[in-house]
Amino acid sequence: MNRPDSTNQKLYLTAGEPAGIGPELVLKAARHLEGVAVIADEDLLEETTLRLGLPANTLTDNGAEIIHCPLRAAVIPGQLDPENSSYVLKTLRHAASMCLDTPGSGLVTAPVHKGVINDAGVAFSGHTEFLAGISGVDRVVMMLASGSFRVALVTTHLPLSAVAAAVTKESVSETIIIVARELKNRFSIAQPRINVCGLNPHAGEGGHLGHEEIRVISPAIEACRAEGINVNGPFPADTAFTKVQLEHCDASIAMYHDQGLPVLKYAGFGKAVNITLGLPFVRTSVDHGTALDIAGSGKADVGSLLEAISTAREMIAL
Repeated sequence: MNRPDSTNQKLYLTAGEPAGIGPELVLKAARHLEGVAVIADEDLLEETTLRLGLPANTLTDNGAEIIHCPLRAAVIPGQLDPENSSYVLKTLRHAASMCLDTPGSGLVTAPVHKGVINDAGVAFSGHTEFLAGISGVDRVVMMLASGSFRVALVTTHLPLSAVAAAVTKESVSETIIIVARELKNRFSIAQPRINVCGLNPHAGEGGHLGHEEIRVISPAIEACRAEGINVNGPFPADTAFTKVQLEHCDASIAMYHDQGLPVLKYAGFGKAVNITLGLPFVRTSVDHGTALDIAGSGKADVGSLLEAISTAREMIAL
C-alpha cells in the first residue's frame, strides 16, 4: 500500500469486514469524505458502487482518496471467509501506522467480525484492544456516546464469568483517570463529572450482595477523588442512568459491556459513536456490527458512521 500524497491528510477510514455492510456504508458516506483516506480493496469498492447503483468514482469525485489494500479471496456479501481476516487486520495496521506517523490525525472504523478473525487463528477481541497493542498503550477505554450521554467501560469483551476478577482497584482507577483526562483533552470539558456504577445488584447492598463495591470500587473512587477528579459512586446500575443522575454527570462508567451499553444503545442506536479513549490518536467507530443479514442489499443505515466521522473531526479540531 502507498502512503497518500497529501501531507495534510488527517482522517483515515477502514471499510471493515468485506462481507458485511462496511463497504456499503463507506460509499453511502461519500459526500462527507472530502479529505479522507479510505483504506480498502479498490475492486471491492467498485463492485459495491455498481451494486448500489452509484456513479463510478463516487468516492474520489467527492474528494476522498483510496489507499488500495488487496483482498485475499473473492467476497460474497453476507458470507464470511477467514481468508480475508488478514486483509481486515492489514487495513487496521496500516491505518494505525498512518495515524501514529501523523500527529493530530484520526481513524474511523467500519465494523469488523471478531468471530471470523478468531476462526482464522488470530486472537482478536476487538478494535479497542487491537489498536492499543499496535500503539504500545497499556490501557485504553471503550466509551460510547450519543450526544452528551456517554458510557465508558472498565472491562470490554470478556465472558461474564471473568468480569468480577477483572474489576480491580487498578482497573477501575485507571479507567476513571483516562476518562477524566480525555473528557478534558478531547471534549473540552474543563471539570468532568463522572459517575461510577457498582458491579453487583444494588451496588452490593452494603456487602450483602457482593463485596466488590466495598473492597475495590469505592477505594478506587476515593483515590481518584483525592487526586482532584470529580467522581462519585458506586451507584446501583439500575438507577445510574435515570434522567436525574445523567443531568449531574458528563460520563458514566460501567463495570462491564452489557451493564452500560444496552441503555445507551436503546437511547441512541444508529446515532451513537464508539470512541476509544487513551490512544495517541483519535479513533471512533459505529455503534453496530457487520449486519451480515442485510449485506449487499443496499439497506444499511449510514447514520452511525456519519456520526463517527463528524465526532472524529470535532475531536481532531480541539
